[in-house]
Amino acid sequence: MNDTIASIATSLGVGAISIIRVSGNDSISIVNKLFQGHDLEKVESHTIHYGYIKDKENIIDEVLVSVMKSPKTYTMEDVVEINCHGGIATTNKVLELLLLNGCRLAEPGEFTKRAFLNGRIDLVEAEAVSDLINSETELERKVAINGIKGNISSLIKKLRDELIKIISNIEVNIDYPEYQDIYEVTINDIREKIPLIKNELEEIVENYEQSKLIHEGIKVAIIGRPNVGKSSLLNKLLNSEKAIVTDIPGTTRDIVEGIMYLDGVKLNIIDTAGIRETDDIVEKIGVNKSIETIESANLVLLLLNNNEELTEEDKILIDKTKYKTTIYVVNKNDLETKIKLDKNLSNVISINTLDNKEIKILKEKIRDLFQLDKINNSDFNYITNLRQINKIKECLKIISDIEEGINDDLELDMLEMDLREIWEQLGFITGDSYDEELLDDLFKNFCVGK
Repeated sequence: MNDTIASIATSLGVGAISIIRVSGNDSISIVNKLFQGHDLEKVESHTIHYGYIKDKENIIDEVLVSVMKSPKTYTMEDVVEINCHGGIATTNKVLELLLLNGCRLAEPGEFTKRAFLNGRIDLVEAEAVSDLINSETELERKVAINGIKGNISSLIKKLRDELIKIISNIEVNIDYPEYQDIYEVTINDIREKIPLIKNELEEIVENYEQSKLIHEGIKVAIIGRPNVGKSSLLNKLLNSEKAIVTDIPGTTRDIVEGIMYLDGVKLNIIDTAGIRETDDIVEKIGVNKSIETIESANLVLLLLNNNEELTEEDKILIDKTKYKTTIYVVNKNDLETKIKLDKNLSNVISINTLDNKEIKILKEKIRDLFQLDKINNSDFNYITNLRQINKIKECLKIISDIEEGINDDLELDMLEMDLREIWEQLGFITGDSYDEELLDDLFKNFCVGK
């Protein structure tokens, strides 16, 4: 934390500009040694200065240099950003000069790590920074921004404040029983408070399932026996000729994938090989892959042919998918209806892949099944990653122990230990409690310049 770090903060390649970020106690003096222009050690904070980066007498680049003095910076240290012309050679040369003059190359995420260690942001906000950088959709961006704004952190801190009030009162009651003017906490007080905290935590877990849809998308497997229109459906959904379509059964022998967005949620769509008994070795491998895809999919689109009676292969596939989230897509409804389905089969729709209007029916069904309208109308205050949600789940387990202890008339000091454990686990989410191994693991996944 005492040394000065530097890194390229923009993607390395040909472009209009590249930005090299420097942070630390000596950042201004080091850059000043290389800069021909104003004396950077005498300029006002948060100002930009035109000049040149020089290596002795050789001009390396024409630049703009931003000077930001602590504590009002991203890392709460002195920060200098050098805006160079974009290009690999120029950018690398400027970085090389900084390293030769006293900077150390920043580790992945080290700027954000310093922002955390210096108290500018907490761990939830730090992880939200990474989410914002990696966001691919508007929904992901909204969730990340709410994390950066501290909305989730505020919720966690509010719960910790409620817990520490209870814990403090219990400890005072135990340590100073002679004080008559201090409120005495009873089992009934805890019995009243715990359900409120539990409800808040359960709501966070419930919302996490929606945040997973936003961040991971929905894995959609299109399955069915050969020649029911799987590849045609994929092409219609993606609005491109991604898959080869012929009348020859078994044309698709391997997985064909594509991505589309529905109401801002990513759908990872997989067109599988037609599932049937076959002696063809290559096709058999494709069929096995198709069956594996069913297991890992969030949504199965099982295509059935409206113009044919159900086959044994169809019945086997219906049986395989009845415990999955499945839409039974009866395709080719422009032809004579010969298929007969069990009236108890849910999520059945009838379409044909020739008509774009009918594809909208399928999209609407997906919206309903995954409550995409609810996601789009939410406040986006979501816990977003597994580390955070695991801590919430640990807290809920401890609450179950507390509820059991209350029923067993456990002593207050024993319940206080469990309450303190919840308080500490919530602290691990925000970073009020942490260890170095956690920080190293968290920030190693950041890009170097952040």
